[in-house]
Amino acid sequence: MPQDLPDEGQTPSTTRRALLTHLGAAGLAASLGPFALAEAPTDKSGTVAPTAPSGSLVEEATHVSAPTTLVPFALKVNGKTVRTTIDPRASLLDTLRESLHLTGTKKGCDHGQCGACTVHVDGKRVLSCLSLALASQGHEITTIEGLGTPQKMHPMQAAFVEHDGYQCGYCTSGQIMSAVALMKEPVGAEDTDVKEAMSGNICRCGAYANIVDAIQEVRKA
Repeated sequence: MPQDLPDEGQTPSTTRRALLTHLGAAGLAASLGPFALAEAPTDKSGTVAPTAPSGSLVEEATHVSAPTTLVPFALKVNGKTVRTTIDPRASLLDTLRESLHLTGTKKGCDHGQCGACTVHVDGKRVLSCLSLALASQGHEITTIEGLGTPQKMHPMQAAFVEHDGYQCGYCTSGQIMSAVALMKEPVGAEDTDVKEAMSGNICRCGAYANIVDAIQEVRKA
């Protein structure tokens, strides 16, 4: 491969290639210099101090927040007042499951899209994953545990059993809570009206026809 040769009167250190290399390095230093100096800390001697690379464990350790202080909390659930301490950022869903151990309310998507976490607040259906627990103080909360028992089921629970309105059962508590609340809502008499009113509750197993049959039986009764 041909090499650059020095012109007459030039020393080997001032060839075209050497000149272009030095010019490129100088331009790069000029463009990056102010930013590098602004970001690189120096010690008392003027020496640039080493910095942790972006995203490193050292950098992350400097941004660790202080632990959240728990706050006292009282909630009326299924007719009883319960007292505990919770993270003020906790959702109603997590408080019911983790603090009060009412695990009948299920965590599905945790984004308000599946309806598995539906509970009643003052008789109205609410997605507990989208509700702050602290905002529920002073209100009547009802979960699936407060709706009925195996010995004395709510009519809607009994209808779901009779019509096989569940398969895996994961969404069932949310489906039943929505169905019970639907009884007090202005919903038309047709199956299509029930389907629309229950559209916020997803059943991955596809037991929708049986769910509608169960709801309609209770409504007609």
